[in-house]
Amino acid sequence: MEVDSVVIRAVVYTADGPQVVESIQEARERPGTAWIRIEHATDDAVRQLETVFGIHGLSTDDTMANVRATVHEFDEYTFILMKAARLASGETSFAEEVTEGPVGLFFGTDWVVSLSPGRVDSIDEMWETALHPKQNLLDRGADFVVYRIIDGLVDDYFEILDQIEVQIERIEDAVITTLDTSVLADINNVRRELLSIRKLLIPGREAASSLARGDSPNVRPESEKYFRDVYENLIQLVELTETYRELATGARDIYLNALSMSTNEVMKRLTAVATILLPLTVITGLYGMNFRGSPYNMPELTWVYGYPAVLLAMALVAFTSGVYFSRQGWL
Repeated sequence: MEVDSVVIRAVVYTADGPQVVESIQEARERPGTAWIRIEHATDDAVRQLETVFGIHGLSTDDTMANVRATVHEFDEYTFILMKAARLASGETSFAEEVTEGPVGLFFGTDWVVSLSPGRVDSIDEMWETALHPKQNLLDRGADFVVYRIIDGLVDDYFEILDQIEVQIERIEDAVITTLDTSVLADINNVRRELLSIRKLLIPGREAASSLARGDSPNVRPESEKYFRDVYENLIQLVELTETYRELATGARDIYLNALSMSTNEVMKRLTAVATILLPLTVITGLYGMNFRGSPYNMPELTWVYGYPAVLLAMALVAFTSGVYFSRQGWL
């Protein structure tokens, strides 16, 4: 989401189709279903919104404070807070991570207000639909507009999980071909992404459930089925997230097991080499004690072939040990 100066747009659906109006006050007063869209909201814009539509300050404060997704009912309107999300490079690294931003939706019988601290791509697309004279989006009611906005945010969640699925498939291929430490870093990054998206989905699912059950007086009975569809999609997203977490955990376990087996292989070879060198060390150490002037000295010290004989014996011991360890699969 981008940071920029405040953007206030308003459209009212009348008998002549969607009409763009210049101010929040005009949108409120004109007959028809109105959608007021505020991005990069400033304190002044928020206070104006509260005054014109009678919106409680706690609702706007929750939106600007970026709290968890929630639904609250007030006398004149329903407030639902959802989260916009996308995968983007982190501020401190080039690795992709889930970035989020709040989207506050306030709606009554004939008006909708969307409030966000930044720009949201899915709301851009829905705004273009609302302005299209043949779409009649606003003509279907304020609650239907809210459904379409939330549905667009949920579609973005699906896109994020699709990207994470591709990352997991790449990781699963990598863990069986390489033990590069970057693979473990990728696994941990995916696990963090899944944890972040799960933190968005669980509260969002609860909020959608409240609207799907018909708890809100501003959701008409004929619109409840649309919110049930959103709720079912969020359930599916939560299940996908859990599945991908299990896959990521499995890939991490495979990587760690492969790394442990590789370490064991290295230790096995080092042990074999040390075992081969041990008798040679004993032999050289023994023949290094070449004391003179004693009848107990080794007779080979004065033998003309003593030195090559010892070298031959050492080579034979090393060769025999090497053949044995090779047959055992240690070398």
